[in-house]
Amino acid sequence: MAKKLKACRSLRLNSHMHPIPTKPRTKLLQTKRDRVDKKSGHVIILDLHPIPDPGGWSPIGGEISPSLLELKHLNHLDLSMTAFKEIPQFIGSLNNLTYLNLSNGDIGGTDFHQLGSLLNLRSLDLGSNFYFTPDTLEWLARLSSLENLNMPVLNLTEAVYWLESIITIPPLISLDLSQCQFPEFTPPPRINCSKSLEVLYFNQKKFNHSVFPWLFNISSNLTDLYLSSNYLKGPIPESMADMYFLTRLDLSNNELEGGIPNIFGINLCNLQTLDLSQNILTGQLPNFLENLTGCTRNSLEILRLSMNQISGSLPDLSEFSSLRELHLDNNQLKGPLPNSIAHLSRLTILNLEGNHLSGTFSDLSSSLFLRELRLSKNQLYGTILENVGQLSSLTVFDVSSNNFSGTISPSSHLSNLSKLQYLDLSCNSFTFNFCSGWLPPFQLHTIKLSSCQLGPHFPNWLQTQKSFSHLDISNSGISETIPNWFWNLPSKLEYLDLSLNCISGEVPNLTLKFDNFLQVDLSSNLFYSPIPLFLANATVLNLSKNVFSGSVSFLCSKLDRPALNYLDLSYNILQGELPDCWMNWYMLVILNLASNNFSGKIPPSLGSLQSLQTLHLSNNSFSGTIPSTMRNCSSIKLLDLGENRLSENVPWWIGEDLRSLIILRLGSNNFYGSIPSTLCHLSSIQILDLSRNNISGTIPFCLKNLTAMAQNKSLGDEISIEPTNNYNYWYDCRCFVS
Repeated sequence: MAKKLKACRSLRLNSHMHPIPTKPRTKLLQTKRDRVDKKSGHVIILDLHPIPDPGGWSPIGGEISPSLLELKHLNHLDLSMTAFKEIPQFIGSLNNLTYLNLSNGDIGGTDFHQLGSLLNLRSLDLGSNFYFTPDTLEWLARLSSLENLNMPVLNLTEAVYWLESIITIPPLISLDLSQCQFPEFTPPPRINCSKSLEVLYFNQKKFNHSVFPWLFNISSNLTDLYLSSNYLKGPIPESMADMYFLTRLDLSNNELEGGIPNIFGINLCNLQTLDLSQNILTGQLPNFLENLTGCTRNSLEILRLSMNQISGSLPDLSEFSSLRELHLDNNQLKGPLPNSIAHLSRLTILNLEGNHLSGTFSDLSSSLFLRELRLSKNQLYGTILENVGQLSSLTVFDVSSNNFSGTISPSSHLSNLSKLQYLDLSCNSFTFNFCSGWLPPFQLHTIKLSSCQLGPHFPNWLQTQKSFSHLDISNSGISETIPNWFWNLPSKLEYLDLSLNCISGEVPNLTLKFDNFLQVDLSSNLFYSPIPLFLANATVLNLSKNVFSGSVSFLCSKLDRPALNYLDLSYNILQGELPDCWMNWYMLVILNLASNNFSGKIPPSLGSLQSLQTLHLSNNSFSGTIPSTMRNCSSIKLLDLGENRLSENVPWWIGEDLRSLIILRLGSNNFYGSIPSTLCHLSSIQILDLSRNNISGTIPFCLKNLTAMAQNKSLGDEISIEPTNNYNYWYDCRCFVS
């Protein structure tokens, strides 16, 4: 094979599916040619990693032939994301290799010692090989030309002298050990480290504050230091300011306290990115920024202080003339938006969401480069200034969950926003004044307009949006039949919420297959017709408070990927017996079929739902007994079987096996016999309803031990249910008190 390839300069055999298609390979060859000597006729680049496509990717596998050695001039070899079970010993004989990528593969049986012979190697990537567990890394120390070493997400728990083997490589410039598993160790105070090390990633949740003295001795030339997601506690050491060449410093997702040392602004004159998000920093924001107003104010481009406990107001920011990104979200900031924000002419991202900011919308018309504006979850009020329409670079506009009001006009607010992709105006009091023929200049991937006044007519401009993944127009005053064109939904749809309107019409049985798992909420409308089969592919499905009819036989359909974990069909006119195929929906957490016309027995297969936390079957016509298989639902917190025709004794096993119960409602049935004393084992029970039955005998004395029912807070509390798929589950106890 090698002799036939000698006329090539660069060969990249990326695979979509076998056989390898010609066009993508040709295109990628062209992108590599500017990196080779066009006068030589030798293969110097061999790239075999697969190219992902919408259908996934199929890696190249099998065995690597020794004929690879005939490529004498090969200096770039990419075997990433391939399925070669083993990298052969002879790969250490490719003496001219300067670049080798073995990341994201399945090479657990490989002996990497032979790589120590690649003395010309400058870049080595072994990252994300989950089955690679070396016992030593001493061979790395022989790579005397190595400049870039990437080893993220590796298991190094068995490796001895791993640290000394890595950081003593003389020419090493960049080292990535993020998310590796290391053996327990205390960083030594001094090691003869590479003097050239500039970039260091150590994000692996094992280091504590003792790492700082070691880091200060590791290299005086560090420019990029990433220590996020460790166990760093206490104040930020002032000695970090002695790293004069730092341009990027990431200490996010730790437990650092206090503020920024004032010497940072004096010494770190090259600092461009400072990320201190997700810590427990406290203090006033003006003090934070004052400690950066030395020479740092001229260099700082990205400042991330998100998710801390910083308070105070937003000060004058005009001194930070180079600032491109400002992330202050999820803190405790108060006060108005300062006019000085408009003076940050280079600003591309402004994120202030999740604070207590008040006042009116600022004039940002001079922020012509602004791409993301996030002001949600504050207390801002007034109208949205029309000059927001001049922000032609805007891709994200989120002012949700404030107290804004007024009219949104397409000509004033939206017509120039041709790059807009994310629009969230929800939970305000906006009214949309859109004519039926308006054509938006943008294609949105996220549309959130909940609680805005869009109706009474269905917004016709949505017909132009072809690629959205998230659409929420709930509680928007729409009161007409849903148009047929709406159901031509994008295949990338993930979330659809039309709830709390008066929309009528049938939901068709779409043949379109969605790329993602759907979350669908059509509740509190006037939809009718049987429930279409395609909705069974959802993960969250809420069709409650409509006029859906027929049976729920769609639940027994054969699905490729059953993932339903939230199903609410309550308050419809569904009827018939429940099918006995619930074992197909083993991921269900919430099941609500209350207030329909179901009859017959409760199917035994409900007992296979071991993840179930709430079950509502009330206000139907179920008869017979509670199936004993339901004793397997040990995670259940709420069981409501009231207003049915269930009979026989209250099952004793409820108290023995369903000990997580907070609400048990069996009222208005035909139960008889005595109250089982095993119910006294329900130590978390807050509501126990056995009323309007034929129960006789004495009340078990031990019920007095159920003290959770005696707490004053119980009737006002929301019962928290384990969330799945970012859908919030809660139940108000007051809904179950008659």
